[in-house]
Amino acid sequence: MRYWLIKTEPGSWSWQDQLDAGEAGTCWDGVRNYQASNNLKAMETGDQCFFYHSVKEKSIVGIAEVIREYYPDPSDAKGRFGMVDVKAVKALPSPVTLADIKAEPRLAELALLRQSRLSVVPIDEESWALICRMGGV
Repeated sequence: MRYWLIKTEPGSWSWQDQLDAGEAGTCWDGVRNYQASNNLKAMETGDQCFFYHSVKEKSIVGIAEVIREYYPDPSDAKGRFGMVDVKAVKALPSPVTLADIKAEPRLAELALLRQSRLSVVPIDEESWALICRMGGV
């Protein structure tokens, strides 16, 4: 299993929207960056994802699971990009803010900090466990 962080603007798609999608989950579409798209391609069914609210909140609020691997994104007229499907697994009891992450030296190498514009980034196993503990999981 691999670990990821997926970002969303809560005004467009929030954690509550993800919860409301239920077991069927929803597609994670609209990614138009090649590096982020390559990360989507690397995802496998069962991989876990931190669900990150960007913009004002800037915090990890939940954990989602990949339930369908990469397939074409019909909203991409040129056919260059794809998407995966994810479902909500659980909310973090305590959201982990970007400030919390920046304040933790053991997380200094996270792609979230080094490549802050990417909407889909990998998370190593040790960082995953640490962030889970920070969030009360």
